[in-house]
Amino acid sequence: MAEIRWTREAIYWLKEIHQYIAVDNPVAAQKVARSIYEKVQILRRLPQIGHRYERYPDLNIRILLYGHYRIAYLIKEDGGIDILGIFHGALDIDRYLSGGPGAG
Repeated sequence: MAEIRWTREAIYWLKEIHQYIAVDNPVAAQKVARSIYEKVQILRRLPQIGHRYERYPDLNIRILLYGHYRIAYLIKEDGGIDILGIFHGALDIDRYLSGGPGAG
């Protein structure tokens, strides 16, 4: 099984999602954050499940969809997985990943 590592940027985005939803509904915010975390755990067994992000063809960056969110992750050569960010579908993901993985 692949090891999953969360980047600082991914943790930041997950917290931001939680805080945004919690303003109106703290219970829903907890549920969404937990569900995103659980969705990411699928990558341990199925790392290739997300669709390929072609902007960086030399890197194995993929996007896993969950509801209105896109989970960007990098499959590293050692088989580990770095979660790069969690983005709402309305955001321009290219803007946030344009500096390369970990550029946040």
